[in-house]
Amino acid sequence: MAPYESDDSTETVQADDERRAERRRKAARYVVPVAVMGVAAATIGLVPALADSGDPDLPKITAQELIDKIAKSDVQQLSGTVKISTDLGLPDLGGLESSLMSGAAQGGGGDSSADPTAKLTELASGTHTLRVAADGPEKQKVSLLESGAEYSLIHNGTDVWGYDSKSNEVYHSTAADSGKEQHETPATPKDFADEVLKSVDDTTSVKVDGTAQVAGRDAYRLVIKPKQSGTTVGAISIAVDAKTGTPLKFTLTPSSGGAAVVDAGYTQVSFAKPAASTFAFTPPKGAKVTEGDKADRTGGSDRHGDSGESGKGSGTPGNGAPKDLKKDGFDVLGKGWNSIAVLDSGSKGGLPTGSASGKAGDLSGFLGSLGDPVSGKFGKGTVFSTRLINALITDDGKVYVGAVDKAALVKAANAG
Repeated sequence: MAPYESDDSTETVQADDERRAERRRKAARYVVPVAVMGVAAATIGLVPALADSGDPDLPKITAQELIDKIAKSDVQQLSGTVKISTDLGLPDLGGLESSLMSGAAQGGGGDSSADPTAKLTELASGTHTLRVAADGPEKQKVSLLESGAEYSLIHNGTDVWGYDSKSNEVYHSTAADSGKEQHETPATPKDFADEVLKSVDDTTSVKVDGTAQVAGRDAYRLVIKPKQSGTTVGAISIAVDAKTGTPLKFTLTPSSGGAAVVDAGYTQVSFAKPAASTFAFTPPKGAKVTEGDKADRTGGSDRHGDSGESGKGSGTPGNGAPKDLKKDGFDVLGKGWNSIAVLDSGSKGGLPTGSASGKAGDLSGFLGSLGDPVSGKFGKGTVFSTRLINALITDDGKVYVGAVDKAALVKAANAG
């Protein structure tokens, strides 16, 4: 996210063929699913819709003091229920768009319905109910409640499990080592707040805008607004628990106006230690298990009744998220809210295609039908737009993506 400054005058973020193929695969996934995941999956960590039940009378606090309170918050244990609504402005195609995004996002997860990279793209649209729990850095759980079914993503020590009860399928990946952050998707509200607040400069204004109640808890309302023009972000509102400093609500509204792009919030929350059994998981009898390391090597799933080899697969939650770009060697142009990620798909001719019969090919056709042809000094290309994330794919295979308008993307491509 972009950096900020408080209203209290406080100014505070191919070598070889194998790498080229990997970049091409990431480019194909990045345009829609990863941009979506960057918003939707991150809100899992924040897990927050205001339960408007009056504005509590709380002691006065400055924006900097509230920011410090968030930074000093050390909540390790929590559990609760979350309601999340996402409206990126994607068209309603009877579920086709979700299928295409899931297919493109699967990457190494093959065709397993339990692959979290694919499953969590369902948060890209509509309203969903989640159950969340955390007990320190080694134990987190997120469950997506569906009609007559449930999908759970569980991190326990070195293991990351995804389980789809509807299909009785399991996805398993082994984290690098115990005691470290095992995946990029925020697991607690503090994770997401840290991402928003850790980079500070003069591109953003932050102020405290009253109080609220979230899930029966008193909270301060922190409002973040870009100072720059050209960004698609209008404002971000974070409700911060007055007692613990834990973010309880996250609402992102676009600069174009209208309904929030993301509105997520606790409807119930407890800061008591969850039972150890919450994070225990054993594949049910007869379940089809996909091992992440094998799926990553083969590009498909390795199915069997019992867990076999384990390893770190590309389907690990959050893999390939926008914040991975810089460390993967991709360029970032601009500053703050006007930052634009630039990557080379390695594919001439514009939209990534993949195999003619594969889902990547379907994704190419889907994007092409929705895209807006543009041209400039860079040549020709196609702009794919949502209410938040926009991407320009040029005919020479470059991808420009960010929370900026079309004009900013074309300007960046012309400068490149």
